[in-house]
Amino acid sequence: MSLALLIPGIWGPLLAVVFSQVQLYFDCSDGEVARWRASQSPRGIFIDMVGHHTTEALIPIALGYRVFTELSGDPVSAGQAWPTLFMAACLSVLLVLNRSQSLMVHAARGMAGLGKLPDTAAARAVPTTTLIGRLRSLARFLPFHKLLHAVELSLIILFCSIISVALGVPGVAEKWIIWILLPACVLVNAGHFLSNMASSRLRA
Repeated sequence: MSLALLIPGIWGPLLAVVFSQVQLYFDCSDGEVARWRASQSPRGIFIDMVGHHTTEALIPIALGYRVFTELSGDPVSAGQAWPTLFMAACLSVLLVLNRSQSLMVHAARGMAGLGKLPDTAAARAVPTTTLIGRLRSLARFLPFHKLLHAVELSLIILFCSIISVALGVPGVAEKWIIWILLPACVLVNAGHFLSNMASSRLRA
C-alpha cells in the first residue's frame, strides 16, 4: 500500500486507498476465521501485529518521500523538501509508538504477574471523576486520533493529492498534512500515555 504512494498524481493515493480497504477486509476476517476454526496461535497474532505496525510506519515514510521528490523539483519549495522528509520520519515513529502503547500495557501486566485484560470498554475505561477521564470523554466529540489509522490516513492523502492537482502545485497539500499530523500525533501520544497511567489497567 505504501509503495503505491510513490506513483505520481492522484493515481498512487487512489491505489493506496483501494489497498487499504482490501487490507481492512482481510484484517477483519482472518481473526474471525481463526476463531471459527479454533486455529488461533501466538504466531498468527504476532504476524497480525507486525503487519499493523509495519503498514502504519511505512505510510508516512512513503508520503514523505513522495513530497520530497515533488518539492525538490520546484525551486521555490526545494528548501522545504528535507525538513518535510524528516518530519515524515518522526511521524512514522510516533505512529508506531502510539500503537505500541496498548501492547506495552499488556506486556507490563504480564511482567507484573497480573492476569490478561478482557477486551471490553469497561476494562479500558478511565474514571470520569479525574481530569484525565473528563478530557478523554470530551475527546470522543473530536476523535482526530482516528485520522492516524491506515484506512483514514490513506483517504486523507487522496484528498490532499486532489487539492494539490487542483492547485497545480504538486505536493503542497500533502506537505501541509505532514506538518499538521506531526504535532497532532505528539498530542495523541501524550494523551494515550496519561490515559494508560490513569486507568486501572496498570494498577497492581
